[in-house]
Amino acid sequence: MSLIQEFKAFAARGNVIDMAVGIIIGAAFGKIVSSFVGDVIMPPIGLLLGGGGF
Repeated sequence: MSLIQEFKAFAARGNVIDMAVGIIIGAAFGKIVSSFVGDVIMPPIGLLLGGGGF
């Protein structure tokens, strides 16, 4: 079953609330990861590569 067919079957079952919750959780997780990378991982890499900031 292709991804599009699976999505159509999922949407047809009426699980719109589940999909909305998944989107919200995904967006929050994306913000957490980008903040972690920007604030924790990139500063030491910048120092190692010559002291420049990103």
